Amino acid sequence: MSKETKPTELTPEIFTGLELSEPATNAVGFPAITSTIEQIAKWMNPADGIKTMFKINQKGGFDCPGCAWPDPDDERSKLGEYCENGMKAIAEEATKKRIGKAFFEKNSIAELANWSDYELGKSGRITEPMFLREGATHYESISWEAAFDLIGNELRELASPDEALFYTSGRASNEAAFLYQLFVREFGTNNLPDCSNMCHESSGKGLGATLGLGKGSVTLEDIYVSDLILVIGQNPGTNHPRMLSALEKCKENGGKIIAINPLPEAGLMRFTNPQSVGKMLTGGTKLADLFLQCKINSDVALLKAIMFLMLEAEKKRNVGKVSNLADVKVNSVFDWDFIKSKTTDYQAFIDDLAKQDFNSLVAKTGVEENLIRAAAQMCIEKKNIIICWAMGLTQHKNAVGNIQEIVNLLLLKGSIGKRGAGTCPVRGHSNVQGDRTMGIWEDPKPAFLDKLKEVFGFEPPRKAGFHVVSAIEAMHAGTAKIFFALGGNFLSATPDTSYTADALRNTNLTVQVSTKLNRSHLITGKKALILPCLGRTDKDIQASGEQFVTCENSMGVVHSSKGILTPPSPNLLSEIAIVCHLAKATFLEKSKVKWHELYQNYDLIRDLIERVIPGFQDFNQKVRQPEGFYLPNSPREQRFDTLDGKAHFTINEVPKWELQEGEYLMMTIRTHDQFNTTIYGLNDRYRGIYNERRVILMNEKDMKIEGLNTRDVVDLTSEFKGILREARQFLVVPYDIPRGNVATYFPEANTLIPIDSYADESHTPTSKSVVVRIVRPSSSLGA
Repeated sequence: MSKETKPTELTPEIFTGLELSEPATNAVGFPAITSTIEQIAKWMNPADGIKTMFKINQKGGFDCPGCAWPDPDDERSKLGEYCENGMKAIAEEATKKRIGKAFFEKNSIAELANWSDYELGKSGRITEPMFLREGATHYESISWEAAFDLIGNELRELASPDEALFYTSGRASNEAAFLYQLFVREFGTNNLPDCSNMCHESSGKGLGATLGLGKGSVTLEDIYVSDLILVIGQNPGTNHPRMLSALEKCKENGGKIIAINPLPEAGLMRFTNPQSVGKMLTGGTKLADLFLQCKINSDVALLKAIMFLMLEAEKKRNVGKVSNLADVKVNSVFDWDFIKSKTTDYQAFIDDLAKQDFNSLVAKTGVEENLIRAAAQMCIEKKNIIICWAMGLTQHKNAVGNIQEIVNLLLLKGSIGKRGAGTCPVRGHSNVQGDRTMGIWEDPKPAFLDKLKEVFGFEPPRKAGFHVVSAIEAMHAGTAKIFFALGGNFLSATPDTSYTADALRNTNLTVQVSTKLNRSHLITGKKALILPCLGRTDKDIQASGEQFVTCENSMGVVHSSKGILTPPSPNLLSEIAIVCHLAKATFLEKSKVKWHELYQNYDLIRDLIERVIPGFQDFNQKVRQPEGFYLPNSPREQRFDTLDGKAHFTINEVPKWELQEGEYLMMTIRTHDQFNTTIYGLNDRYRGIYNERRVILMNEKDMKIEGLNTRDVVDLTSEFKGILREARQFLVVPYDIPRGNVATYFPEANTLIPIDSYADESHTPTSKSVVVRIVRPSSSLGA
């Protein structure tokens, strides 16, 4: 087979000075407090730092621009309703540093490309619109009016609306997202790829098909009172640290926790609550009662092995009656009342489960049999079970199957719609779930489009648009000519970095609505614009007065967010104002929507949302309640909006990985100094890796077979469908990871993820299961 070699990734291939220590076994505590103080002191004005600490995630305050973990409904800590990484996000956004015309005159695109992602992000808040002319080497300042006129003209000149792409980051507010999708659909396309396509799209597909709603079913209170919580494919200590206090409450109430992950993450093991003097002095709370260190993408095999043992136990208690739904016994392992009345396809599922080879399942997981039996026994004994997961499950080819297998276990126990039981996909960016609720979706439901037509009087497009992968392919093919991003760092978030870079360069115009500089500003179309916007922490003053926006957290609570800091420049617009001005410049006087009014008073936008989207009745009134309000959630009430009104058992294949000699299964992960593509620093404190990001974590036995030592420099290659991709200059770090598995940080290793390798149904890139080889630099490609 002939091979096409792809060029190296676009992050600088330089080392910054690797230091190693023993991985941590305890999360948060004094180191987190110290880190928080250091971030504020280094990057923020002290007065701003203190103000934000008292208002972040408070009722009537502003929503953390980091993760989407929910806030308590009742009392909240007056000084501590945030985490270390939340304050890193605040310090990043509310930095005292500024960049504008002088910065871009001094630094060319080529020079900035040599900066690390960390250096780009820390350069400061962008204070004015910037324009990169075709063939130019530097951005130059441009007026807002000229910028909007340029975009409007480019959009109107397209042969078809489908030649434009409109990307959305999960940090956009509900109001901005609603207006954005409204503009895009009035323009005439459903090309609305968004960050959900790259993270929890698989969760939405799996949950929607089986339970009728693509969202989790639990509340924060359910976490507190659950009998048993399984945390699978997730690192809450880094990615959702406030989740740890909820897990601690579960333990204090007598609940049990099983952690399932290829890496032994500190946040899954022990938590020292910084709000408790006693816990700080005594070393905190042990969280995981059981840790199952599974191989990458062995989750279906593990869950089947657990359910196989549950089935065996049920057979012993109800000999010969497991398949007879008319016979029920009080001491059953399964919840037969729930199965009979609320589910379908049980028999096919149980027949398939009974045929599984238990020993083969155990072997595929890499987990010791006695640990799997212990986990199964906990599932047998406990009634109310919650399963939490994140991208460790959603970024594989069989990702939808992973989620559906979770649902199978919960259905057997009747653990949906009961107190302390249910599904808990833990979302990333603070409003990524809200954006989808607002209609940011390339494949909207007909009922939603019908409502848009009814309320606004235009016919929305009905053809499905591009998701992230197909959007990149369209740009690469030259059929998509304009790329507009409402937030985010598209290049660094997406797979196959070099391919994506070529795709972006192939467009006529790229537009980035941003607060800070990132690598997507350096890989552009023939022309490029940066439109600087207000951040979550900034005061938003419009014609009718000071405004607030709303967000939806991971558990379906909609609440207000109101900035408190003076914006870093008077020349910034809110995301809402940017969308409205964009619409005015595009449609001129031909729009059905009163765009000129909406950005002056956000209550008007919420009135429109109420008319279009179910669950938002009395929106303006309810969102002014300090704690916000819950959206309807039918699985939470044991109602399932599937075609037959039942929850569905499903049969899911066990993935088969047959690695050749010298091949490893790689997953990309975040460091502790990182949230998505934003790099807060160069340390991964919990894993004991400091001052370096270009590392590959390997099992020591695999290192020995490869003849590698700690800190050896290697290149990584991946071959998929005849294309060989390469990522150069990585330092080998021995780590407690299963044999045959390796881990690298993203975005540095994203260039190895093929553009055409993605999850069935959801099209989520397979960032957690990439087959790679490890190559000595002397024999690497192009050496």
